[in-house]
Amino acid sequence: MYQPYPAPEPPEEPERIEPPGPVRTAVKLMYAGAALSAITVIVTLVTVGSLKSGILARYPEYTPAQRHNAEIAAVTSAILGGVVAIGLWLWMAWANRGGRNWARIVSAVFFGINSLGLIISVFRVHATAGLIVSGLAWLAGLAAIVLLFRRESGPFYGQQPPLRRG
Repeated sequence: MYQPYPAPEPPEEPERIEPPGPVRTAVKLMYAGAALSAITVIVTLVTVGSLKSGILARYPEYTPAQRHNAEIAAVTSAILGGVVAIGLWLWMAWANRGGRNWARIVSAVFFGINSLGLIISVFRVHATAGLIVSGLAWLAGLAAIVLLFRRESGPFYGQQPPLRRG
């Protein structure tokens, strides 16, 4: 008599635990930080004229070629930095929403780096509007970090099952 080989049972899906309120709010703030980073890139592009005058005021001895190179370097670094920042905000939002404990720690490290970058940007040639938007993004990051490390958030990170890759 023929008996078919028993089919293996599919692996049980890990139970998804909903994030607590502070983590959900922190994730929303991270999405806001990504949006503010995108606005910073746009403001940088729109205010290139004030960047030119700022470079001229700060470095009057520059030749036209040196001024042009400084403008290109400032705009390029702002755009690349903005695109990287957007990606990091989104990555941390996704990872924290998933309850990855490492993401909470990495988010704090990125916030520290962002804090240093904001302090440095105050002393560089910049458009004031870009600095204001960057400051708002920093505030969103500060609020997100505070929420991620609240007492109610801790258990969420401690009980998430590992993701199975299939």
